[in-house]
Amino acid sequence: MTITTSAAPPPTHNRLALARGFLTGGVTGASLAAVVVGIAISNEPLIVGGACLLAVYVLIRYLAGLPRRAREAEIPPHLALAMIESLEAVGGETSDIPVKFDLTVAPDDAPAYRVEFTQDINLADLPDYRPRGILVVQYPPDRPLKVRIVKRPTPDWEERAASARLDSAPGPARASDPLKGCGATLVGFLGLLLGAALVVLLFRASLFDQDDSDTARPSVSSSSTSSSSTTTVSSASGTVALGPGQSFLDEGRLGRSVAALAKGEDKQRALTVVVQERLLTVVFAPTGTQAALRLDLDSLPYDRVPALVKEATTTLGVGSPRTWQLTADRLTGRVALRVSVTGSEGTAYLEADGQGKVVRRVSAGG
Repeated sequence: MTITTSAAPPPTHNRLALARGFLTGGVTGASLAAVVVGIAISNEPLIVGGACLLAVYVLIRYLAGLPRRAREAEIPPHLALAMIESLEAVGGETSDIPVKFDLTVAPDDAPAYRVEFTQDINLADLPDYRPRGILVVQYPPDRPLKVRIVKRPTPDWEERAASARLDSAPGPARASDPLKGCGATLVGFLGLLLGAALVVLLFRASLFDQDDSDTARPSVSSSSTSSSSTTTVSSASGTVALGPGQSFLDEGRLGRSVAALAKGEDKQRALTVVVQERLLTVVFAPTGTQAALRLDLDSLPYDRVPALVKEATTTLGVGSPRTWQLTADRLTGRVALRVSVTGSEGTAYLEADGQGKVVRRVSAGG
């Protein structure tokens, strides 16, 4: 049986998703700005309030999504045949490895389309998946791009897959359905800027007063540049920016860079560590203050960071991650490592304890 396909893009624009992205960006920006401003003006309630704001927002989003997830669970998914255009293993250290698929999906009642996604496949089953092979897939009725491979289809569908032949749908493959281009990212970034600006405006008097009265203890900063990185250290923070082709996920790089930023007394003043692909920032408590939420930089599980980032970027429903960020702090009284991932599907994050053990996961759209 041969099925001829024609491309038809699934539903695209979703204003609700744009609004959620803007709100998420605004809350994130306000929360981070509250923490930074609170550190700058030695206002611990503001620091804790900023962290709690983000935690409460995440909890509200999770609770608000429960009815929708319950309704979706009651609706049986649609089944369809699909052909593998290409596949690529993108990592993994266990028996189940994440594989990036490019499929032509051919529903019985709609035109075929191309879709790209990542799904964990057992290493022993990987030889069963090869280009031009026919699979059975499923997806929610209203989200045709949220495709998952059915690993054990019913005998009827297994027989259809064995005898079917599909034509390739024109590309390129789509990775998400609610938004086009970089609209979601731009809206989220705008919300982040507005949220941060609002907090700074509300506390601008305290910030400027502190700047004017801080003449007795001037800020001391230093900067050094090498062919591979740029290091800047001041009384409030220290940063390391890596050059092209480098990453803080390289073995031993993160621990050495943190040690280079925080030496002597500075090591005892660290409040927050923020890590991105090529940018490291350590925020210090103001000199002479008694902040109770300081980090022990020597105890952080630096060797677990690459595995945490890999898990966040491959298992939380963000098929094509654009950015990731790890934050380590003690704002809740205990050491917490949070890895957030942003992509076209939205933002997801996982949280680990002081030993690098994952204690919570929040998937994209959850």
